[in-house]
Amino acid sequence: MNPHNFSIEFFPPKTPEGAEKLRVTRAKLAELQPTYFSVTFGAGGSTQQGTLDTVLEIRREGHDAAPHLSCVGGSRDSIRAVLEQYQSHGIKRLVALRGDLPSGYGASGEFRYANELVEFIRAETGDWFRIEVAAYPEVHPQARSPQDDLQNFVRKMQAGADAAITQYFYNADAYFQFVDAARRAGVTAPIVAGVMPITNSSQIMRFSEMCGAEIPRWVRLKLLSFGDDSASIKAFGLDVVSAMCERLLAGGAPGLHFYSLNQAAATSEIWRRLVR
Repeated sequence: MNPHNFSIEFFPPKTPEGAEKLRVTRAKLAELQPTYFSVTFGAGGSTQQGTLDTVLEIRREGHDAAPHLSCVGGSRDSIRAVLEQYQSHGIKRLVALRGDLPSGYGASGEFRYANELVEFIRAETGDWFRIEVAAYPEVHPQARSPQDDLQNFVRKMQAGADAAITQYFYNADAYFQFVDAARRAGVTAPIVAGVMPITNSSQIMRFSEMCGAEIPRWVRLKLLSFGDDSASIKAFGLDVVSAMCERLLAGGAPGLHFYSLNQAAATSEIWRRLVR
């Protein structure tokens, strides 16, 4: 596998202890030599400073880093200010998202959809940034239909995105079908597969319920059968996700983007299985 197509996502730590823990995690994951690390951006920009601080720290350590930028709840002026700040620090890569409406927000601000954000970034900064956007092989939970969801994705790419990262999934066929549909719709850019390691049964089921990712019945039943046996859950999760990643790469996926949840062990082990 080509390590140049491998990236890892973090969320900004909220405490000094969390920041120190992430440094340790990052040092372990940096040994895998990913192309870049990405750092999430909270609802309505609620972690904006934490995102920037984490990205700058990663860059000081000698690694490329991409801040996420979500536009819901933001204004053109506020997004412009963030872009100018990122440019002033020499940041060249962005993950551009609509984002979730933060609790307490009654209106969605000046941007409704991610394609509007991508258009704005291009209008403001030209080709300064490499822009990654999100894709949903199993359909965005708020989409009216798979066809509508695909058209929304095509609009983001046409607006000027360079590549896409998918929501995580555990059914490789969903990814391949989505890529085929996107190609038929004229999208030629890379569509990188998003990967969520399985280390905790209740956590992954809760996440998947929220984001619309389907856990295959046999995987769900097996996880439930382990009860509180965390060692068995982790071992099974490694086998399932590693096998899926092997199939994705063999089938032509241009790369993998790992949702690390600020943990190193599972991502490191899956990666080692893929490259050995």
